[in-house]
Amino acid sequence: MLKESKERKILSLSKVLMLIMVIILMLSVIGSVQAKDLVFKLGQVLPAEHSWGICSSGFAEEVTKRTEGRVTIEVYHNAQLGNEKDMVEGLQLGTLQMGLIGGGSFQDLEPKMGIANLPYAWEDHFHAYRAFDGELGDKLLDLLAKKGIVGLSWWENGFRNITNNTRSINTPEDLKGLKLRVTPIKMRLDTFNALEALPVPMPFSELYSALQQGVVDGQENPLAIIYSNHFYEVQEYLSMTGHIWGTAILVISEKDWNKVSPEDKVIIEETAKKWADEQRKMIRDAEDDLKSKLAEKGMIINEVDKAPFIAKVQPVWVEYEETFGKDFIELIDKYRK
Repeated sequence: MLKESKERKILSLSKVLMLIMVIILMLSVIGSVQAKDLVFKLGQVLPAEHSWGICSSGFAEEVTKRTEGRVTIEVYHNAQLGNEKDMVEGLQLGTLQMGLIGGGSFQDLEPKMGIANLPYAWEDHFHAYRAFDGELGDKLLDLLAKKGIVGLSWWENGFRNITNNTRSINTPEDLKGLKLRVTPIKMRLDTFNALEALPVPMPFSELYSALQQGVVDGQENPLAIIYSNHFYEVQEYLSMTGHIWGTAILVISEKDWNKVSPEDKVIIEETAKKWADEQRKMIRDAEDDLKSKLAEKGMIINEVDKAPFIAKVQPVWVEYEETFGKDFIELIDKYRK
């Protein structure tokens, strides 16, 4: 009897252990299936041949490979998923999983995100990198996270320069009376009002035809965008004003980020930073080449003494100190030194 009872206990224990093993196996299979089901759409508004397009595609391919298909990222270029405002709304609503979006486009969501648009905030690329890869960038991404959007890495859009069909811009006075298309962001409009131009807010998708038809005299964008969108076909003068350094952020909705396993989060974050560095390098390396190409296309290019422009936009800094807060303004000053 005692022997039979002992055998039954051993048998019962074996069944329990087998059941536990089956459950563990099932959970691992389910977890694997769930991970492989993660397919994220990533939207960005620029052409596929722009550094945003090349590097977002590289990022997506590498994540898919490194996670062995547990996370698949599909990239949509040329605003196929909507303009940047649409994408920010989609990230919040859960209709879009990922985006590579200009930092200024988050201003309606969090006003402090517009701090990168302060005119003449950065002397060069590396001043800006130190700030956005450091305390300033961390603080801004913390604010964004409170809105349900997780920032993975800071990319860039380069320094913005002015093109037009009327004259070279050598001093702020040369901007008087010029109708310039400006991104419909209040601080951009305020900046060009301070410079006494006539800023015209307009979606990017309408810009080429507006230049072609003379609705506006000119526009302001980084060299890569001027070239990749063929603005040289409808613009004669390019003035290297370098008035704003543009940020971009690779982001994912918090809801979708929470679906990713801890080990795959590490892979995504590492890959995001790797491709951010590559994209920045592409922007820097291309500047001289792009100027040569634009000159070959017939554009008249001039360098600019920035000092009088910097003096002219100081009222914009004063006006926006209250919006951004003294602590954020001091952070910019810290990294500019």
